[in-house]
Amino acid sequence: MSATPIASGQDARNGALRLLHAVLIEKRMLTEAQSDLSMYGADAARAGRLAGLVLRHLSRIDALLRPHLKRAPALRTQAILRLAVAELMLDDAAPHGVVDSAVSLAGAVPKTAKQSGLVNAVLRKVAQDRAGWDALPSATLPPWLRKPIAKAYGRDRLEAIEAAHLAQVPLDLTMKAAMPEGLPGTDLPTGSRRIEGAQVTALPGFETGDWWVQDAAAATPVRTLGDISGLRVLDLCAAPGGKTMQIAAAGAHVTALDISEGRVRRLRDNLARTGLAADVIVADVMEWEPEAPFDVVVLDAPCSATGTIRRHPDLPHLRKPAEIETLTQLQYQMLDRALGFVASEGRLLYCTCSLLPVEGEFQVKAALKRHAGWNALPLDPTDLGLPEQAQSPHGLRLLPDLWAEQGGMDGFYISVLRRDG
Repeated sequence: MSATPIASGQDARNGALRLLHAVLIEKRMLTEAQSDLSMYGADAARAGRLAGLVLRHLSRIDALLRPHLKRAPALRTQAILRLAVAELMLDDAAPHGVVDSAVSLAGAVPKTAKQSGLVNAVLRKVAQDRAGWDALPSATLPPWLRKPIAKAYGRDRLEAIEAAHLAQVPLDLTMKAAMPEGLPGTDLPTGSRRIEGAQVTALPGFETGDWWVQDAAAATPVRTLGDISGLRVLDLCAAPGGKTMQIAAAGAHVTALDISEGRVRRLRDNLARTGLAADVIVADVMEWEPEAPFDVVVLDAPCSATGTIRRHPDLPHLRKPAEIETLTQLQYQMLDRALGFVASEGRLLYCTCSLLPVEGEFQVKAALKRHAGWNALPLDPTDLGLPEQAQSPHGLRLLPDLWAEQGGMDGFYISVLRRDG
């Protein structure tokens, strides 16, 4: 295989270093840090991709570097070394170019200039150690995540999920109606359109609002509702609006509620681009009161978002075990609140983009015990184009290793509850 040219040069690498510092040191979300980068186009894209490679493979990268470092280097030097290893072992870059660029990055800042020699020596050795890299185990989730996932799905499934997290992530689109002419990609069994590597704004149908970006797993919950044309639907925690747009496109009268004014601006922008309509409300679901109950309430509850690690490699480095307890308590409260918004014989769609049963199956099981007169509707995954293994207590359990050969999907739990008349 021929070596890939080192495109975009030092600007992209400097951007990647800033992103890594933001995530690993400042504990900021990668998407937030990317919005603060003063770069665009190819440099910004490469910076994000390089930072993502480091974050996905961090444990393996550090394991390769460890024997060559007698003591921990300066934080910036450490980041430069990590970035260079990612380019050498994962990006098929020419070794001499990577080493020279890393030495230049170290020398450009007074705090790390004295360690330029260290960077040069370490990387020249590492560049010749492909066998050492290949012998190292793949990067894994942190122990506090591995344990509950292995308990829930088994060791083999855990390792399949971890492998899926390291794969190239495709782009999934949800159509408003008919697919625009010339749109590349393939149709998935669930109805989404999957594209490998594309600039979103350049795709046919973007300007005309014919589709929106939405992972195939994230598009599945609304599809479990079937025909909702003409129904009154409340979408809680609605921003940035993927499910709101699905509901509106299906012909329902949708009210979209979210607590964040900033996120609601994105929702309004998405509605404007697609030409879809919704009543948008900025409010706290725990305090807001509807004028009348709804036929359907959708609650995509705040959660650990561990189901989206394949798209957000920063999450394992930011989440803490203590946060899960806080989130599950919030889910408990919001689920109780949402059930009260549903009309007689109406339905509540509960979902979370989490890998953890405590945020999915356990929440629904507990809610059914607390609330008499509610039942979980049976959901057949094959009716939705999903494999049988997606069946789960009270609903569906989607995991990143489903469709592994087709690019996988995000992790989601989905349940539809019905209120007796």
